[in-house]
Amino acid sequence: MIEEVKPVPDGTYPPVIEGAEDDIRNMCEKRAHEIYGEDLPDIVAERMNKELDSIISNGYAVLYLIAQKLVENSENAGYLVGSRGSVGSSFAAMLSGITEVNSLPPHYVCPKCKHSEFFEGLSIVGPDLEDKDCPVCGAHMNKDGYDIPFETFLGFNGDKEPDIDLNFSGDNQADAHAYTEVLFGKGKTFRAGTISTLAEKTAYGYVKNYFQEKGEVATNAEVERLKNGCSGVKKTTGQHPGGIMVVPKDQDIYNFTPVQRPADDPDSDTITTHFDYHSISGRLLKLDILGHDDPTMLRILYENTGVNPRDIPLDDREVLSLFAGTEALNFKEEVDLDLGTAGVPEFGTPFTKQMVRDAKPKTLADLIRISGLSHGTDVWTNNAQVLVNSGQVGIGDVISTRDDIMLGLINFGLPPINAFSTMEHVRKGKGLTEEEEALMREKNVPEWYIDSCKKIKYMFPKAHAVAYVVMAYRIAWYKIHYPEQYYAAYFGIRAKEFDLKVIQGGLESVKAEMERLNKKSRVEKLSNKEQNSQVSLELALEMYARGISCRSIDLNRSHYRFFIPEKGYIIPPFTAVAGLGSAVAEKIVSEREKRPFISQDDLQERSKINNSCLEALNDLGCLRDLPKSDQISFFNFGA
Repeated sequence: MIEEVKPVPDGTYPPVIEGAEDDIRNMCEKRAHEIYGEDLPDIVAERMNKELDSIISNGYAVLYLIAQKLVENSENAGYLVGSRGSVGSSFAAMLSGITEVNSLPPHYVCPKCKHSEFFEGLSIVGPDLEDKDCPVCGAHMNKDGYDIPFETFLGFNGDKEPDIDLNFSGDNQADAHAYTEVLFGKGKTFRAGTISTLAEKTAYGYVKNYFQEKGEVATNAEVERLKNGCSGVKKTTGQHPGGIMVVPKDQDIYNFTPVQRPADDPDSDTITTHFDYHSISGRLLKLDILGHDDPTMLRILYENTGVNPRDIPLDDREVLSLFAGTEALNFKEEVDLDLGTAGVPEFGTPFTKQMVRDAKPKTLADLIRISGLSHGTDVWTNNAQVLVNSGQVGIGDVISTRDDIMLGLINFGLPPINAFSTMEHVRKGKGLTEEEEALMREKNVPEWYIDSCKKIKYMFPKAHAVAYVVMAYRIAWYKIHYPEQYYAAYFGIRAKEFDLKVIQGGLESVKAEMERLNKKSRVEKLSNKEQNSQVSLELALEMYARGISCRSIDLNRSHYRFFIPEKGYIIPPFTAVAGLGSAVAEKIVSEREKRPFISQDDLQERSKINNSCLEALNDLGCLRDLPKSDQISFFNFGA
């Protein structure tokens, strides 16, 4: 009865920022000259110009400029930003400040006279190179370069839609989201909406319950028919954890989707797209501004030590030694720990620790391979693990990231376009075509390599692995050189469970609880809470072995949220007490700054702490010097 209506328009509608192309080109050229000198080495100039031509001609300069502004805004607030996905494959992204990952081959560059030396075909990365002084001016040379092809990010012809995912500190994520509104204007940025649908098992339960309540008996075929009809039906709506949809200035959001507020709350400041963001992807630009703990950890460590994470050397032999033993941690007590990687992001889980034991990494490049292997599907298990453990292939030769396939096949002599298409097939779990397999054999690619490609279901981009490992490496450096600050930061930010009573009880208390949980795990599966507690207990065991203790909460000194590091010990925050929320913890701190608490009744009255939390503080010995009531306090004062 009406004309044809298209709910979502065809075509793409990216935001327009005047002069974005010139800004990105000028930014990249300026930074390239700052690092590599007035006369750029051919390898630098060629890579930069090739990327910029591809980025600008395909209309992606705006995306780069937006990402650069978001990262700059976060760093100005004191928070580093980690890159995810394959954006680190782009040298232009590094030059414009979006990522720290330098995708050029491993190289030396002199910070003084800008002399540089590049090495292609190495199995190591830049920071693994031996230390060297500049042969021209004698200054100590910088080492960089992770050898990542640009094609991983933008495709072989620059026609692959780029996806710039960034990890902001969880503490700064909301500010980053708010900053998008500053960039694009009010009413032009919206949280990406999601739609949760009915799962098959839930639908099956609904159907069975329906017939039971009706007192009817249905055939299996009828139950199956109704289950299939219910499955996939919208259950509720939500929002992407970090996705922001951007509407161009000359367009209206209603041209693409209705909008809504979460839980239909008219007072909410958040507005999401009503259509699932997948429905409008490719039409509107989606920014991924995700929250992550590592940038928060590094910010706290910077504040507590005065050492800038960017100044941490990526070739510290002591840090690498953590992946082979615990000597660098200088234990003062004997404990049953064979690796120093507990609490190091990417390398602290039982699965990754076993990978470390099997792979025996000796270089930063090996750690990057392990990160790639651990995030892939069927890349390590029943694949590279078998090759490494049997001694057939070393950790430096197995396929660990998608980029390894492209670069590896080019080294075997395959044409770059074939190497790229094979990489794309394998990383998506599509295996090899007959033609690809034949070409690989023609170029004498080993059978184990071909067999490995066939097993892979999903692969991590190398740039993502590099970004994660660099963050983890810096945190591990603090762990060795600033132990109190490290444990305080870890327990305050990353620990999901922290049993204060057990941990402040000392080394034997921690050992006893670990043994209890280990025994229990042999007969039944531990709950998530217990598994998380095991992680914290292992860190506490390590901390005590290094001669650092955990004190009780100090009513006059404890922070509401973070642990406070002191020489030889850490002081827990009020939120370490189970059930004591951040609002009450903040109230305790703000009230004690006004005037000291004179009794437990005074504390409860002014902070609104509930009886169970007050009892918990008493139980922990935190209130032993605080009388129960004001009357006793006045009596003592009079006496």
